[in-house]
Amino acid sequence: MAKTDTKGETARSSRAPRKTTSTAASRPARRAMSAKTETPYHHGALREALLQAAERVLERDGLAGLTLRAVAREAGVSHAAPTHHFGDLTGLLSELAAVGFRQFNAAMASACDSATTPFERALARPKAYVAYAQAHPGMYGIMFRTERLDYSRPSLHEAAEASFAGLANAVGMMRQEQISGDALTLSQGAAIARAWSMVHGFTTLLLDGRLKDILERLPEGTTAERLLESMLTAPITTKPPV
Repeated sequence: MAKTDTKGETARSSRAPRKTTSTAASRPARRAMSAKTETPYHHGALREALLQAAERVLERDGLAGLTLRAVAREAGVSHAAPTHHFGDLTGLLSELAAVGFRQFNAAMASACDSATTPFERALARPKAYVAYAQAHPGMYGIMFRTERLDYSRPSLHEAAEASFAGLANAVGMMRQEQISGDALTLSQGAAIARAWSMVHGFTTLLLDGRLKDILERLPEGTTAERLLESMLTAPITTKPPV
């Protein structure tokens, strides 16, 4: 009888560790699954992480796919996080557009700094303008969707104003005069509008694929950049009055 009890105690003691080991092993697995669902961020880094996630969603899924929930899912955080930092979708889009303008301005400033001659400098900004739009079509598109943005937000207002100041300065250098962004003469305003209309219109047509027909008819190897350069440097000619 004693022998039987000893065997029973031995059997029970041998089963207990296996049960404990199994429970312990399951805990890290549950923690790992939870970690995949939500990514921890320090408070200061979460806002930046959400903007980066929003840019990825925008470039991948377009404006129609850019929602607060999609951004939260992309960043791996709770659905409430974007609302907490940006208020609503307009707030998020406005802050994202501000990021776009800062990237845009930096790209054009870098291109101008790399130019070595006045001629190269004159072409550097418009070329960088088009190149940024080609590389970041989603960001470029949202930057000019005025109806979706809130320009009263300081970050967007400042970034957009910096972009305009860069354009005015570039036109001023071409005209060999100082242009103030606060007050323009009609001639200065016309020069700025003409330069912006040409480059922005060219960029829009290029992104929409509307220049393909022209490019296919040009000599083989002619790029969109070369076409833009020719547009910018061609003299404006008019027929004499009859």
